[in-house]
Amino acid sequence: TCLASSEVVRNAPDHPPGCLAPPGHRARSKALLLADVDAEAKRKVMAYQRRPAEELYYVRDDPEELSNLVDGPEHFERLRLMRDKLNEWMTRVDDTQTVFGRPRKIAPESAPNIITIFIDDMGFSDLSCFGGTDTKTQHLDRLAEEGIRFTNFYVNSPICSPSRTALTTGQYPQRWNIGSFLNHRAANAQRGCADWLKPSAPILARELHHAGYYTGHYGKWHMGGQRDVGNAPLITKYGFDRSLTNFEGLGPRILGYKDAYDGKKPQLHSLRSDTLPTGPILYADRSEITGRFVDAAMTHIDRALAQEQPFFINVWPDDVHSPFFPPKVLRDATDESKRALYYAVLDAMDEQLAPLLDRIRSDEQLRDNTLLLVCSDNGHEPGAGRSDPLRGNKTLLYEGGIRSPLIVWGPGFIESEKSGTVNRESVFSAIDLNRSLYTLANVPTPTGVVLDGEDVIDTILGRSIGSRQQPLCFRRPPDRPDQSWGIKGDPTRRIDAPDLAIRDDQWKLLINLDGSGVELYDLRADESESNNLAQKHPKIAKRLTEEVMQWNASLPKDACDPTFVPRKVAGGNKKLNSNR
Repeated sequence: TCLASSEVVRNAPDHPPGCLAPPGHRARSKALLLADVDAEAKRKVMAYQRRPAEELYYVRDDPEELSNLVDGPEHFERLRLMRDKLNEWMTRVDDTQTVFGRPRKIAPESAPNIITIFIDDMGFSDLSCFGGTDTKTQHLDRLAEEGIRFTNFYVNSPICSPSRTALTTGQYPQRWNIGSFLNHRAANAQRGCADWLKPSAPILARELHHAGYYTGHYGKWHMGGQRDVGNAPLITKYGFDRSLTNFEGLGPRILGYKDAYDGKKPQLHSLRSDTLPTGPILYADRSEITGRFVDAAMTHIDRALAQEQPFFINVWPDDVHSPFFPPKVLRDATDESKRALYYAVLDAMDEQLAPLLDRIRSDEQLRDNTLLLVCSDNGHEPGAGRSDPLRGNKTLLYEGGIRSPLIVWGPGFIESEKSGTVNRESVFSAIDLNRSLYTLANVPTPTGVVLDGEDVIDTILGRSIGSRQQPLCFRRPPDRPDQSWGIKGDPTRRIDAPDLAIRDDQWKLLINLDGSGVELYDLRADESESNNLAQKHPKIAKRLTEEVMQWNASLPKDACDPTFVPRKVAGGNKKLNSNR
């Protein structure tokens, strides 16, 4: 605590004017001494100490500290000065707050801003800068023309929640029992999925927050707080200062109305989120929600600049996930087919992202100190987008399910001669993005945690064409593509849905857990996975089989494994629901 007004300061000996010793300092209050022997007192003291990260009160007029002024623009300069004083004092007295939590540092002026745009269910070749011809994504194309495109970038699952978990934690999502989309409690238990990502997981946003970043998540979350799961942690429990999400997260959120402009009453698309108690809840047309997330992100940037803090922002639209409800002007130009509506939504999303992209580009301070990354969380939904020339789609471990377009933009970080180039050599994934951003921000990884991601920041910034060194491994969602698989112990396996996959250099192997269905492809020569070389290269197939089986055995089981036993939940285990 730092008190700037001498009229309210009550100084203890050895304290600088205006600063009260936090827990861990040698000068301890009676409340803290009592907390050593009284468990209830300790609980109350810790609850007090763990209030929201930053509060500002004018105690002369508000001695009870009821009106928090921290968001008032007129107070940003005072906040900056008080932060500087408090940080200097904490350093001088060697206070680490080891008793009641970690301190929040002041980031250096050179700290880079970071924005991730994680598009939902977009195919590898849907953006026109990646070969798409169904619509012109002019604003994202412009990023690609000024940045670097990567064509051998992977996400770590072919479906939503685990893919998001990987980018958030830098670890394989199965480590956190998130192998498929998070559903209602009974379905989660039956498939071996958690109800939410544990806050104890290593979270990039949390480490950046403690390093002085102003952090925000605006868009789809889907790592807890969906369907009947109303007691999941708020997004702010993962290190975000602010959040705004949709029906698959808790806290402030926007729920959308599906309007087909056919004279019928628009229907709310909420998947029961409107029944969950943690709000507030806003409502909007589904076709406008990406724009709302963009507005919130730009407000976040304004606050960060006023507070002189670097920012880390997730902008994760629910687009282009079904159901497809584009704006009327774009819908009227379609034939109402699934594919046409999908591309109309993609067009609308590109337009709604434009104000954010233009804001960063047009501000010299932001343009030269912001890294922006754009990719998709998994492949396209069948019948909607495209992943040409790749095989497969969302939920499958073929390239069309797990390979994603990646655009990296940052004129202040990328050499000018790399602008507009395409990297077709480097192989890395979302867990590597996570690990690399620690290096970019000069922030240490969480203590005592080993990330699965590798540091490839030089590749991301165009200084190298190196790849990650360890193979990439994948496990299929336990409920896809046939929800009875692995749950009823059906030994049947389809040729288009192997259980496991591994990529090492140019080689990719796919295999079932029982060792059947071995497929081996040389992706340098055959990225469409059409020529199975397993019989021609048995030694390579054997080595990769051993590696991926060993990797899988190191992780918690889920319903992919016939020996998996579902956990019980109150009320019994209901039939699975695959509406996402």
